[in-house]
Amino acid sequence: MTVSIKDIAKAVNISYSTVSRALNNSPRVKLETRELIQRKAVEMGYLPSAIARSLVTRRTNTIGVVVTKITDLFFAEVIQGIEETAVIRGYSVILTNSDGKPDYELAAIQTLRERRVDGIILVAACASTEAKQQLFASPEIETPIVIINNVHQQHVGYSIETDNLGGGQVATQHLLDLGHRRIAYIAGPSSEWDSVERQQGYEQALQAVGLALDPALIARGNNFAQGGLIAMQQLLALPDPPTAVFCYNDVTALGAMRAAYAVGRRVPQDLSIVGFDDIALAPYFEPPLTTIAQAKREMGEKAVQTVLDLLAGEPVVEKWVLPSTLIVRESTGVFGGSKT
Repeated sequence: MTVSIKDIAKAVNISYSTVSRALNNSPRVKLETRELIQRKAVEMGYLPSAIARSLVTRRTNTIGVVVTKITDLFFAEVIQGIEETAVIRGYSVILTNSDGKPDYELAAIQTLRERRVDGIILVAACASTEAKQQLFASPEIETPIVIINNVHQQHVGYSIETDNLGGGQVATQHLLDLGHRRIAYIAGPSSEWDSVERQQGYEQALQAVGLALDPALIARGNNFAQGGLIAMQQLLALPDPPTAVFCYNDVTALGAMRAAYAVGRRVPQDLSIVGFDDIALAPYFEPPLTTIAQAKREMGEKAVQTVLDLLAGEPVVEKWVLPSTLIVRESTGVFGGSKT
């Protein structure tokens, strides 16, 4: 037998309208009453009609998510934060992959709008600043859009970001505190502003202790382990190679480790390496990777909350910058070969 809202209202002796509002998580219903009604609905096996509800509320209770690389471990944790928060708030998630191509990303956004999603979250958006400005500026567009890791210099729209500059400073300062002075940076793609900010943090930390910047110690990676490997090979071929390396992200650090081992350089006895992200596999690198942790799940949580606040007309923080945290493991050691 199909259970209706009227059945639930009769079972809890509360009005039909109050039960309806409670099942839609309306703040107009006291929290304890909402919880009572929602528990009773689960006990009775109530299944809401998404179609009927959307006709009444003009909402689909779905959030569209566009990610640049669905296989990336960093993005996987961000998406987990998005989905967990969305489900708790009664929303489902439609996930699409742009493969890092701006045209695919813009097409995915258009498709999600046609699907009538209530809001859209872009994870590490790859479209140009100009394209994103059009997305936010168009008066006919009502779908809230929130960007996680806005990888352009010019801030656009609502965003959730990491303190990349501070993270770069902390990573480099850690290596300086261990006695290293020949410290290299393996950057990400030049088009990605988070890589630029991390490099700025690296440079500022060196300048703060009076070390001159050596352009030869900055190599370009490509976001992936292969780019880290090639960049590390270039650094190790220098007449005066680095004793420590700060890498744009953890997978870049993995490639850098591989290049070091290939020429007999031990980590951390001969070469200290720091990553960025603290992906789930970082503790299982050999040796376990010292890295800068991003608040990945919290990014997802705040993105969903921002979308829902925009839908509700609540005050919204335009730009969240979450702290980054140094996680010291075994890939860094004091200059001279001793292990810490």
